Amino acid sequence: MRTLVIETATAACSVALLEGGAVIARGHDVVGRGHAERLVPMIAELPGQGRADRILVDVGPGSFTGVRVGLAAARGLAIGWSIPVFGYSSMALIAAARFHADPDLATLAVTLEGGHGEVFMQAFTSPPFREESQLLSLAPPAALAALGTRRAFGSGVQRLSALAPDMDLHDALPDAADAALLPAEFAALPPRPIYGRAPDAKTLAERGLA
Repeated sequence: MRTLVIETATAACSVALLEGGAVIARGHDVVGRGHAERLVPMIAELPGQGRADRILVDVGPGSFTGVRVGLAAARGLAIGWSIPVFGYSSMALIAAARFHADPDLATLAVTLEGGHGEVFMQAFTSPPFREESQLLSLAPPAALAALGTRRAFGSGVQRLSALAPDMDLHDALPDAADAALLPAEFAALPPRPIYGRAPDAKTLAERGLA
């Protein structure tokens, strides 16, 4: 089975084709903004223009706009190709990649930019790979307190390092190709956004007006 992975939840825009648990093609750019313009050409550059048997898309948390861009593309392709679409969390993706890179690491926290000066934070342990805490949106001082002695990975560490420059903090962005590392249950989420906090803007459906 071939899987198209779409990643647009942060400043990174990336895609990957997975088959038999292996990455057969990938593309990864740090674009900041402009995911909507970059995503479709990146998919078209993949073998077979990205055609797959299923789609896996980052449902957040992260940029509200970025998450929606990825979901819109995934749903549109899924309808056109008559294939299923599933979601995964940006937090779990980064955690799985870091545990794979350092098998001796038993626990970590992922932090991503959360908007309004806050960061998204969630702790994970491995093995077995599992969530150690719930997803939270925290002000940097509260995030540092929740971090404890864990190593932290993600774009949110930039806000933490200003307060604690000597802590073990590592900047990182999600990469679609790392979806091959996710346990099956972490790659079967419903294809709807995980915001982490109330969105700044809502669609009519989200406001109950449609």
